[in-house]
Amino acid sequence: MSGPAPYLSGLVLTGRRVVVVGGGGVAQRRLPRLLETGAQIDLISPAITPTIEGLLNNPDLRWVERGYLPGDLADAWYVVVATDVAAVNDQVSAEAEERRIFCVRSDDRSRATAWTPASGQHDRVTVGVLGAGDHRRSAAVRDAILEALRTGALGARDSVDKKAGVYLVGGGPGDPDLITVRGRRLLAEADVVVADRLAPQPLLEELHPDVELIDAAKLPRGRSAQQEEINRILVDRAQQGKMVVRLKGGDPYVFGRGFEEAIACAEAGVTWTVVPGITSSISVPAVSGIPVTHRGVTHEFTVVSGHIPPGHPDSLINWEALAQLQGTLVLLMAVENLPVIASTLIGFGRDARTPAAAIADGTLPGQRMVTSDLGGIAAEMASAGVGAPAIVVVGNVVEIAQQVLRS
Repeated sequence: MSGPAPYLSGLVLTGRRVVVVGGGGVAQRRLPRLLETGAQIDLISPAITPTIEGLLNNPDLRWVERGYLPGDLADAWYVVVATDVAAVNDQVSAEAEERRIFCVRSDDRSRATAWTPASGQHDRVTVGVLGAGDHRRSAAVRDAILEALRTGALGARDSVDKKAGVYLVGGGPGDPDLITVRGRRLLAEADVVVADRLAPQPLLEELHPDVELIDAAKLPRGRSAQQEEINRILVDRAQQGKMVVRLKGGDPYVFGRGFEEAIACAEAGVTWTVVPGITSSISVPAVSGIPVTHRGVTHEFTVVSGHIPPGHPDSLINWEALAQLQGTLVLLMAVENLPVIASTLIGFGRDARTPAAAIADGTLPGQRMVTSDLGGIAAEMASAGVGAPAIVVVGNVVEIAQQVLRS
């Protein structure tokens, strides 16, 4: 579009009256962002979409259930015209011009006094792009900026908003693309990263050269002392005023000892934040084609740690009760103890013919899966050379998935 360029400005609409005329798809797209501003919105339209109807529980949105009437823009600060009737749009924009109210028109931007940029938000940063009338270009540039902000490729490591403390970040099941956008951004901003062996390793290559990387899998002490050393490092670096990311596989609170580290931070007076991750107990079966629930097949799934065998004095699992359940059973850290786990479940009544699958290195390039039944899955894994880390799924969902994969 030729002519003078528009002046891009951020409107502070909190508590101020905004009028939206029209209740169709355009209004539906504009309303969520307007509601985020805290504006007092009057929506004037004889009909609205179901999605807009669902927004009416917001006290800042009022539906005036009729068409536009002259005088509807009194005391308004901003107007969005979004009907599909040109004559109505002309009337509304004419009143807005008379009252000196900035007005957006969805049908003809050349007759509007304001344009809506392609916009988006990330971590309290609002991005707005005006592409001289080229909506696709505007949206593409906006999306590229937001993606760079989310991944940390675009941003300031020394931002004034950067806060020291410990961030317990779930890295997901292994594929670096499956970490949350917040987790990836925190890695880009971190001063220190304490990483587990099962954390997505390719992400470590992207760290800033100044980041102190601590390999938590290679601390030279025993198991319990190792956790104590991890806790000490997290607290020590945070007390030095650094931003510390504790990067784990899966989710920090699903057999990840994340809350032990949170307790250590709390006791030392260190600020800590948990950033949930995609747990492997659900995601690894999913990417292998196995749903942990399916309508008409199972109404529950249970996730169990198998690192302690049945009958061990430290075990907290009621294996007898577990065997009576009919739903999906997901076993983590169970490769070594799988033979005794399977025999215990069968002994307490779970059918040995229950379909079972084992998935090793889930979501990674070397992912492997073997299938059998509860009675034979341990032997099948051994025969195929499938070892840890692996997830075992027991339940009829395995057979349902196999039927789909075979079709």
